[in-house]
Amino acid sequence: MTLIIDCHGHYTVLPKAHDAWREAQKAAFKAGKPAPAYPEISDDEIRETVEANQLRLVKERGADLTIFSPRASAMAPHVGDQSVAVPWAQACNNLIARVVDLFPETFVGVCMLPQSPEADMSSSIDELERCVTELGFVGCNLNPDPGGGHFQSPPLTDRFWYPFYEAMVKLDVPAMIHVSGSCNPAMHATGGYYLAADTVAFMQLLEGDLFADFPNLRFIIPHGGGAVPYHWGRYRGLADMLKKPNLDQHLMNNIFFDTCVYHQPGIDLLADVIDNKNILFGSEMVGAVRGIDPTTGFYFDDTKRYVDALDISEAERHAIFEGNARRVFPRLDARLKERCA
Repeated sequence: MTLIIDCHGHYTVLPKAHDAWREAQKAAFKAGKPAPAYPEISDDEIRETVEANQLRLVKERGADLTIFSPRASAMAPHVGDQSVAVPWAQACNNLIARVVDLFPETFVGVCMLPQSPEADMSSSIDELERCVTELGFVGCNLNPDPGGGHFQSPPLTDRFWYPFYEAMVKLDVPAMIHVSGSCNPAMHATGGYYLAADTVAFMQLLEGDLFADFPNLRFIIPHGGGAVPYHWGRYRGLADMLKKPNLDQHLMNNIFFDTCVYHQPGIDLLADVIDNKNILFGSEMVGAVRGIDPTTGFYFDDTKRYVDALDISEAERHAIFEGNARRVFPRLDARLKERCA
């Protein structure tokens, strides 16, 4: 029996005290004052937010396990400086750990990083190591544009990122390439910025030779890979023009796309263009698109329904739902094997 693993979940409806503390933290930074102490949040408050939202929908839609990370739009490393980003990341990741502790059969943790735009990656390395070794997380969200929509950071192939990649390889964890909220009024966060950043990240990796230096590095590019599958011929052609190996050799042993594509034709195209070994089931619910599709009567982000409808073999469907996630997240695989022992 296939285990349905959702690789892309965010804690989007949080205890009110957590969000209130964030506002107080930002206000304190602006006033040049220390932030207040983080509030006491009870297990019952956490249960209430999860049971009414993600847990309910996971059960209704037939998934089994969600790889769970802090709310992407609120990561916001561009707010304040590193003195703000570090405690905010720690607070968010600690909350994820508490969700996992309360619902260990349903959630496994992935961390956000304190990537203040003016800082190097040392604090992010520290937080990754803390979350993996102390909290039991299985991966991270890596923001390729910590400035929030201005794309001023070095490309992902730049040596600026190498210390962090070394830590990822040492810990044997993947990263989902995921930006946060947009502070650029020209870029709508979920409709423009997210998809643009996914596409930009893929092109950065195509232009470089990162995986020659890090052959075991693994990235998930979410939201179906942005524009990449739709323009696969363009990227194959660009690889040829840039004298790179074909994409299967150059990138696709290390890059994976999720199924956060919110209509059947989009999922059909993804599965037709991209090898199924490179596709991980994901929904991002409750997230960017929360309504019901009037043409189908089902929620846009009920993505399991689309994968179920694909004209593929059961072995390929098993890979998308379970097998690929266990390959990309070996710490998750080890935990599931322990659970079955």
